[in-house]
Amino acid sequence: MPTFQAVLFDFFGTLTRSVQRGAAHRSTAELLGCSPGTLVDVLDRTFYERACGRFGNAEATLRWVCEQAGVHPSDDAVRSAVASRHRAVRADTRLRDEAVPTLAALRRRGLRTGVISDCTHELPAFLPQLPIAPLLDVQVFSVQVGRCKPDPALYQAACRRLGLAAPDCLYVGDGGSQELTGAERAGMTAVRLAAPDLAEHMVFNADATWRGHVLRSLDEVIDLVEGTVAPAAEQAGAPVPAGCGL
Repeated sequence: MPTFQAVLFDFFGTLTRSVQRGAAHRSTAELLGCSPGTLVDVLDRTFYERACGRFGNAEATLRWVCEQAGVHPSDDAVRSAVASRHRAVRADTRLRDEAVPTLAALRRRGLRTGVISDCTHELPAFLPQLPIAPLLDVQVFSVQVGRCKPDPALYQAACRRLGLAAPDCLYVGDGGSQELTGAERAGMTAVRLAAPDLAEHMVFNADATWRGHVLRSLDEVIDLVEGTVAPAAEQAGAPVPAGCGL
């Protein structure tokens, strides 16, 4: 592996454990006056539109979701549902036990670190309160950039903010949104995290054609950047998680 100056991570399913929508999302649907199933259907099929920030802020986006679901809640109900959804997405988010130690170890070795995430408005709002926040040099969110992976704009934004060239960066992700292919096309080296819990991860848009290197746990990235272990190769036919669609 080449020598790197930075390691960039996907968020959902990479720095976090696998994600599924928890029971708290039911309260959001109730506030909006629609069934939980209807809300989930709309959220699933519109993730990338919402994650690009196409409909404005969180409140405007949820109003658009309501239109797609065929419900017309009051202004107060929408505002309450925005807060409810924020709480629900935050409740679904559980950092991996290795996340903080791995980021801290990389920084002790002089590497820069960052996140590149396809996400809606909730993650930029609550990530600053997470214990990983002080350990990240850059945070690139699709909802703010206006593009989703594998668009090169996200990877280029991270490089620009770091003042580094793409070949100086290692990208680590679970394979969502064709993120690994996108990172390689942008000029980075990409490795896939294939932790066992990701079999249960809520996924979209598999990076199914990517057959690169694999890490089995997040902390293996430390040995990888030190050159003390070679990553395993992806095996054809292995299941590829494809990104979180909250």
